[in-house]
Amino acid sequence: MKIIINNSIMVPIYEQIADQIKSQIRKGELKENDNLPSVRVLSRELKISALTVKKAYDFLESEGFTVTVHGKGTYVAATNTELLLEEQKKEVEHDLEAAIQKGRRCGISDEEIRTLFELIMEDLG
Repeated sequence: MKIIINNSIMVPIYEQIADQIKSQIRKGELKENDNLPSVRVLSRELKISALTVKKAYDFLESEGFTVTVHGKGTYVAATNTELLLEEQKKEVEHDLEAAIQKGRRCGISDEEIRTLFELIMEDLG
C-alpha cells in the first residue's frame, strides 16, 4: 500500500492517509477483507506518530470503509457501493464548488460559468 504525505498542504496528515486509502478502495487496488498495515508498521513507514495513523483508521472505520478486529488488525469493509458513490459525489461537489469560487474570484459571471460548464459537458460527450 502506497501512501504519500505532503507536509506543504493544509490538509491534516490523518485526512491525507484516509483519503488515499479510500481512493485505493474506490479504484479496486484495495479489496474487501484486505488487511491494512498495522498502526505501528504504517507509522514507522511514514515516519509519523502512531496516534495519527490510529486517527486515520478510526476515521475510515467511522465512515464504513474499514473494520477493525481487535488483536487481528484493520480490514477493508465489505464494499458498500452506495457509500462509495456518495463519497465520490461529495468529492465532485467539492471540486465544482472550488471551480465556481475560482471563477467568481476571477470576475467571471455565474452565467459565463454555467455556459463554460455546459460547453465542457458537451465536449466530453
